[in-house]
Amino acid sequence: MQRKATVQTILADGRAELAVQRESACSGDCHHCGGCGTVGQTLRLTAENPIGAQKGDVVYISSESAPVLWAAALVYTLPLLLFLAGYLLSMRLGAWAAAIGAAAFLLGLLPAFAYNRHVKKQPPVYKIIGFVK
Repeated sequence: MQRKATVQTILADGRAELAVQRESACSGDCHHCGGCGTVGQTLRLTAENPIGAQKGDVVYISSESAPVLWAAALVYTLPLLLFLAGYLLSMRLGAWAAAIGAAAFLLGLLPAFAYNRHVKKQPPVYKIIGFVK
């Protein structure tokens, strides 16, 4: 995954602190709908700086896509699958089927919370890969 970022400071260990403009899933065309709420949000992150970028440079950064896809599967797919399994397997219980499905859904969120704690302890590694021309 590649993004544009602006170098804010160069750290003592050679890495760079960057500012990244957050974009929505609709590619930032918020003037069309205005519904996402991500307009103007800036993320700060630290990246490896093998190309020697300096303060003020606009650069491309990259990171692995696997952690993002893994998180999406945990947050969206697992709870939904557990809800459906819990509901369908308990349909014979009548009104309890919805409650069992909801409980299975909530249990499906626990791995997402655990993964979030893991990511906070070991954040993704970003790397500056080139200058924006």
